[in-house]
Amino acid sequence: MPEPPLFSRPVRVTHRPWDARLARRLVTPLKDSRATPNHLTTVRLAFGLAAAAAFLPGTYGWTNIGALLLVLSNFLDHTDGELARISGKTSRIGHIYDLASDAVVTILVFMAIGVGLGARVGSVLQMPAALLGLVTGIAIALVFYLRMRIERMGGKAASKQASLGGFETEDVLYLLPLVTLFDGLPPFLIAACLGTPLFALWVVIDYRRVLHRLHPVEAGRTSGAT
Repeated sequence: MPEPPLFSRPVRVTHRPWDARLARRLVTPLKDSRATPNHLTTVRLAFGLAAAAAFLPGTYGWTNIGALLLVLSNFLDHTDGELARISGKTSRIGHIYDLASDAVVTILVFMAIGVGLGARVGSVLQMPAALLGLVTGIAIALVFYLRMRIERMGGKAASKQASLGGFETEDVLYLLPLVTLFDGLPPFLIAACLGTPLFALWVVIDYRRVLHRLHPVEAGRTSGAT
């Protein structure tokens, strides 16, 4: 019997994301097959790595291909979880593999976007485009790490993303093909470089709030010592 999370909080019932609903319909025929969630995670990882590689040259054609590959990878990210739920093929290792794949793909894609833009335009806002991609990647890595820690302490409900109308925060990546089609990667990377550190700061605050609820005395001593 799985151990209960150390911290839990009531979660308002919301509609499941649209892409998750579609993913469930598509993987339902695989419920009684030999396919496992880890197989789907590997496919998602392969598409994500291919997307990052496509962004590296920085040309218009490869950039559009990279955006399409990333959209497919982002959608496939829901298939492994849906298959695990309907088939009962869940595992701790599979969950970690899924989270690690999410982090690797997202970080490498933004770094590749920066490298590709650097090869084409050199600099953005008088800074190397590769540096903007690196800053974005580091901020995303911090977000993924803290969300994993929050989930470990408080369960999946504690780390659940904000959603509105069946769309989650990460669903903005579905718009990337439109960005690349109209050659809008420079402002997109600028927005990502500015927005992801701010989002990472919000996750840090959320992480500290969870720590205070879990260990109010220890957290108070730590805060006082700093």
